[in-house]
Amino acid sequence: MPDQPFVSIIIPCYNEEATIHKLLEALRLQTYPLAKLEVVISDGLSTDHTLAVIAAFQKEHADLAVRVVQNQARTIPSGVNQAIRESRGEIIVRLDAHSMPIPEYVERCVQAHQSGKGDNVGGVWEIRPGADTWIAESISFAAAHPLGVGDAMYRLNAKPGAVDTVPFGSFRRSLIQKIGTFDETLLANEDYEFNTRVRESGGVVWLDPAIRSVYFSRSTLKKLAEQYWRYGFWKFKMLKRYPHTLRWRQALPPVFVLILLSLIVLSLMWTFAQLLLALQLFAYYFVLGAAGLHLAIKTRKGFLLWGLPLAITTMHITWGAGFLWSGITSLFKNG
Repeated sequence: MPDQPFVSIIIPCYNEEATIHKLLEALRLQTYPLAKLEVVISDGLSTDHTLAVIAAFQKEHADLAVRVVQNQARTIPSGVNQAIRESRGEIIVRLDAHSMPIPEYVERCVQAHQSGKGDNVGGVWEIRPGADTWIAESISFAAAHPLGVGDAMYRLNAKPGAVDTVPFGSFRRSLIQKIGTFDETLLANEDYEFNTRVRESGGVVWLDPAIRSVYFSRSTLKKLAEQYWRYGFWKFKMLKRYPHTLRWRQALPPVFVLILLSLIVLSLMWTFAQLLLALQLFAYYFVLGAAGLHLAIKTRKGFLLWGLPLAITTMHITWGAGFLWSGITSLFKNG
């Protein structure tokens, strides 16, 4: 690669002792020259052993420049913005502490920018379980299944091209100067909002399937529910500003939850509503059960017969409920 710009890898982080070493080791194995790399970790005051793991890595591997800065605001967008301010690279590559990029990740991001593919360039996820349990493995399958994520191409089989959003993303520093930093009032969906501004400024968000990373999904249903409630809650806030960005896959969970709650209430008064509720639940779990059975047979993992429906139900219900609750609370605030 004739022209090798300096690259800053920025990572918002909080209590990631289980995965941060895997990420740092993957960064040390990058094919891009380590002398042209820096890693800036914006830590949200971790209370576990995350900082100790990072310090041990720094001591053992001085060939990769790793810096830690404190994210006093303790939110993801504030951490990303702080890391950008503290970084010095011409090209910025955002990663997640739950991720593990392939060795060619940075090199392919830089190549895509140098060839003018897009203003924000990202790749696809290979989702792996966050723990060695049947429920964690079920969650990892759900997080990559069309019934769980709809048409989110970065989690499915994708072709190169312009898209609405990409996970993490990489961009030139000049893009920040053009459209601004990440919106710190959004505690989730800040990446989608950023990519919306990229597209509305005339830029291109480019997905390259050759840019791949492993993503470790949540390990328990509780953590999954918290994650998807947050996604749904802040998605409504984002859509208030950009209603034209709503996609069908995003509308289905809140519609499903709204119908479900309505039928539950109406079934207390009308027999017909009880019938409709039973039909809705039967149809829903018939589809999820069939998907679970198909995966259980295909992978020879019997627990997916119930594990996949359980995980997808958690995703749908919490995302939809978070979205609706965000809408309800916004109405009261406006009133």
